[in-house]
Amino acid sequence: MLRQQPSARVAPGAAAPAASARLLAAALALLAGCATPAIDDNVAAAHAEVGARGGPDFAWLTTDDARARSRGDVASALKQPLSEDAAVRIALSHDAALQALLFERAAASAGATQSARLPDPVFAFERLAGTGQLELTRALSLSLLDVLLLPARVRQADATQRRLRLQLAVDVLRAADAARVAWVDAVAAEQSARYAGQVRDAAEAGGELARRLEAAGNFSALQRAREEAFAADAIAGLAQARRAQRDTREALVRALGLDADEAAALTLPEHLPELPATLPSDLAAQQSALDQRLDLRLARARLDELACAQGLARVTGTVNGLDIGAERRDQTGLPREHGLTLSVPLPLFDAGDAARAGANARYDAALARTSALAVAAASQLRAADGDRRDAHALALELRDRLVPLQATILGENLLRYNGMLASTFELLADAREQARTVQQAIAAQRDFWRAEAAWQAATIGLSHIDNDIAEAAR
Repeated sequence: MLRQQPSARVAPGAAAPAASARLLAAALALLAGCATPAIDDNVAAAHAEVGARGGPDFAWLTTDDARARSRGDVASALKQPLSEDAAVRIALSHDAALQALLFERAAASAGATQSARLPDPVFAFERLAGTGQLELTRALSLSLLDVLLLPARVRQADATQRRLRLQLAVDVLRAADAARVAWVDAVAAEQSARYAGQVRDAAEAGGELARRLEAAGNFSALQRAREEAFAADAIAGLAQARRAQRDTREALVRALGLDADEAAALTLPEHLPELPATLPSDLAAQQSALDQRLDLRLARARLDELACAQGLARVTGTVNGLDIGAERRDQTGLPREHGLTLSVPLPLFDAGDAARAGANARYDAALARTSALAVAAASQLRAADGDRRDAHALALELRDRLVPLQATILGENLLRYNGMLASTFELLADAREQARTVQQAIAAQRDFWRAEAAWQAATIGLSHIDNDIAEAAR
């Protein structure tokens, strides 16, 4: 506590009583404590955003108990064939990559909170000793400019927190989308591999039959070569299907964050979900989705953040420092002195025009990117809707028409073969055509569910047209 003695000599231009110093210290303490980390608020807001879009809840694993519960939930889910919903739940509560993103967003949130706090005051002490002389100087200073700009910095920090909340929701929903697509690919690949195994077995049996018929003189060398070539193609197709099965399964394992033991316990359903009979007309839903896309909201939040930074740059670009302080000096044989100090940098070499121009350019660039993103988002929604409708129509055509037709053709030719009206060669050719159609049907069903996931991602705003446009949403 500074006390002014009756005999004290006040430095020229100084007038700061102890009561004012105490009041200033109390005000500074209040300002320093008014900003608290908003990490929990951001996580809660992300929970609300994810829930509003029909996504499952996610878990932020901050304790050993939470991580142990997560591993127990995964072990329980893997006791049965993994459904799509279960895969998404595991990804959102177990995947280490998502957990890393959550901690990174928490660090960014803490940084935004820190940016809205006043810097600590600076205490300086000086002791000078000479022949019979001792001089003690104590000074306490604070950046007055930071005090004056504190409301603007708080507004900028709030804008940053709003952006981080949206980014956190995007991270979670993107992880859910990646798990959903990986599950579709893995189930389809496993279904294709099983059917490819059946085709290989049938082709090898056909090749063996062709060799026997040729030996009996009932098959030409050309016909036998064709059947053996088909058998070789079937073996190659099975190898490719198994490789795709392994690759997609491992991609799913990575998306879910499973360790080696959990990956070994992973089983999948035998086939993809049934196709919906119809798709609703979503013209009105497209406009609603466009208004609520997270990437557009992120771009607008980034604009708000840059607008606040632009306002600060107008001030700090001209005056980037203003410190005020109190000083007390004691000298041997002289009365105590105290007073105020004020320091201001002189803008002789840096007038701040570059900082202001940079802030303006960053804002204008973000504004242009936001406009480009709005145009691209509308186009992406239309393209994603068209893709899923085309994929749905093709999958239905193959499942309900071509596959039954090929089965009918094969059945009719089998009757003709039994009646000696068709050759073995014709029967085997029909079997090959049916195998090709079934594989096409499986691929078309997979493509539809991938297109459906892409449509859902487009309505949420998870995917971007290119990296330049996506930069506006970061």
